[in-house]
Amino acid sequence: MAERIRHDGVLVVGAGLAGLSAALAAAPAKVLVLTEAPLNSGCSSAWAQGGVAAALSADDAPALHAADTEAAGAGLVVPEVARLLAEEGPEAVRLLAALGAPFDRRPDGGFAQSLEAAHSRPRVARVKGDQAGRAIMAAVTVAALAAPHIQVRPGAKLVGLLRDAAGRIGGVVARIDGQPVEIAARAVILATGGVGGLYAVTTTPAELRGDGLGLAALAGAVIADPEFVQFHPTAIDIGRDPAPLATEALRGEGAVLVNAEGQRFMAAYHPAAELAPRDVVARAIHAERQAGRGAFLDARQAVGAHFPDEFPAVFAACLGGGVDPRTQPIPVAPACHYHMGGIATDDQGRTTLPGLYAAGECASTGVHGANRLASNSLLEAAVFGARAGRAASLEEDLATAGLQAVAAADLPGPALQALRQAMSRDAGVVRDAAGLTRLIDLIDALEAAHGRSAPLVAARFVAAAALARRESRGGHFRADFPGALPPARSFLTLAEVERPGLKYAAE
Repeated sequence: MAERIRHDGVLVVGAGLAGLSAALAAAPAKVLVLTEAPLNSGCSSAWAQGGVAAALSADDAPALHAADTEAAGAGLVVPEVARLLAEEGPEAVRLLAALGAPFDRRPDGGFAQSLEAAHSRPRVARVKGDQAGRAIMAAVTVAALAAPHIQVRPGAKLVGLLRDAAGRIGGVVARIDGQPVEIAARAVILATGGVGGLYAVTTTPAELRGDGLGLAALAGAVIADPEFVQFHPTAIDIGRDPAPLATEALRGEGAVLVNAEGQRFMAAYHPAAELAPRDVVARAIHAERQAGRGAFLDARQAVGAHFPDEFPAVFAACLGGGVDPRTQPIPVAPACHYHMGGIATDDQGRTTLPGLYAAGECASTGVHGANRLASNSLLEAAVFGARAGRAASLEEDLATAGLQAVAAADLPGPALQALRQAMSRDAGVVRDAAGLTRLIDLIDALEAAHGRSAPLVAARFVAAAALARRESRGGHFRADFPGALPPARSFLTLAEVERPGLKYAAE
């Protein structure tokens, strides 16, 4: 029998930018933040390189940022949510700066901003070229630890949710020091990150395996657009897990993609060449590699000797893999980078289950559509994390006597590795019915052997929705259905993805 304690306030699961933004914004309500990893590690926010996109310059405007967001999202972005993100973006960046995030500045004191793919203006606020995520998280972590209303409990792994008979969520089950503990609270905010750890090649912390998504689905929440996974085109291909990232800012600075013969190839795939949308660049690199020509990011002319100062994280990663990017092209490969889908929420972070909120990558607000615009992820975490925190702080207390645990099974290491290999092979940059069917069969077999684990539930949503969407759009490319259907988002429950013959609404 698990011990049950009551927290008189809001419970936040996850200590990335979304979770800590929610915790700070929930004041004066008491907030308990649960995180499995130590602060500033185990979250994608700290690994983000490019920066935060926002309309901060005189020649930019939120309307232009919203338009670029919609264009990148391939017909599935919710316009009202994109406008909200863009309008609240500048103030969110200024708040992060006020907390101590050391954004690069121009001589006049304004924010130095980079151009990244599919942006019509240079609007990515950065820190030392590729240090944005780590620097921002350091500042936000200090602020959270200093806030009197926030308590942080590291070493706590989410293993279940507490739900009453009416479906309201009233707490979580966490494993703390090896023991399950039930923690009741007036509201729960899931900020558990994405699904990169479900893939064999990923740029995100490997422990991010869709646990929040899987547990929310097991409790009955609606999941939106799970088939849309973004693959970063330029993971550094040096055999590391997770794969280090060669930030898109390198291409913004003029780095080019070449094959093993040194020939540029992107112009053959898209008129914007290296600055084409991420899904296009990822498929082009995948195609070049599949054809045996290889793919390399050549920044020798664009950056060269300035690498140690301008892109220190990329420089260190390359040297660690035996590549000197000042004098050699960087071998690159597409890698799972971001999940556009997630737990369906409104613009306040509310899910379809009362008492349960979600923010950051585990949520789906509709702002990213089928393909996230570069550097919108940290912005979304800050803006919608804060919105979720404010909304959750207004929830009323509820009786805890009728709460029951909805928990998931553990997935053993060898089974997880089999799943990761299959996800990269069959639900990767290019998909087809045969591969997705094979993947679902494996998920069925692993579930039969080990029970319903959160990673298997999350993987099932990705695979089943990808099989049902018989078209290509944004980050979802079907080799057997390369054309597009009328745009329609996916909204699915676990009962629906477990049903044979799931059909996509737009067929």
